[in-house]
Amino acid sequence: MAERGDESLVHTLKKVAAVLKQSEIPFALGGSFAVYAHGGHSSDHDVDFLIREADVDQALEALVAAGFVAERPPEDWLVKVFDDGRMVDLIHRPIETPVTEETFADTVIRPVDAIHMPVLSATQLMVHKLLSFSQHYCDFARGLPLARSLREQIDWERVRKETQHSPYAEAFLVLLDRLEVVPAAGTQPGEGTS
Repeated sequence: MAERGDESLVHTLKKVAAVLKQSEIPFALGGSFAVYAHGGHSSDHDVDFLIREADVDQALEALVAAGFVAERPPEDWLVKVFDDGRMVDLIHRPIETPVTEETFADTVIRPVDAIHMPVLSATQLMVHKLLSFSQHYCDFARGLPLARSLREQIDWERVRKETQHSPYAEAFLVLLDRLEVVPAAGTQPGEGTS
């Protein structure tokens, strides 16, 4: 994690995870640190945890008791906590979908700087990234490092199925095919690439 350039943010991530574990609040690490936990490359420098909406108040109470400062922003899909100015997002409705037990079932236990925690699967991380693209935000350059670095861990057919309603996701998948990052839909790995 040292190469991320912000050891204090890693320390904050570990503190939040420890408080959530001790409070028995189910959670999953998401975002750029989840990509890193899977061995991938990410250029973002933020901490995202997924929790259920029903656990938001308990999580904030436990984190405030541990010295964090809580904030409820106008966006109704997350809350935030701060540790000496370092921000952590506690997201309960990513991509307009509530966090549920199914969300937590789609995780892998990974060590993050010596603390084992549930991390969103590489497939789910890719789905979240693709469904974040819209007419207001469509920066494919931010999705390419994720796709390239975790491609072998991602179930691409599932990604196609779960994002098929999004023209932005479809365009990104065509780009990945043209760049020979992943095989085209309906081909087996190794087919259609040189």
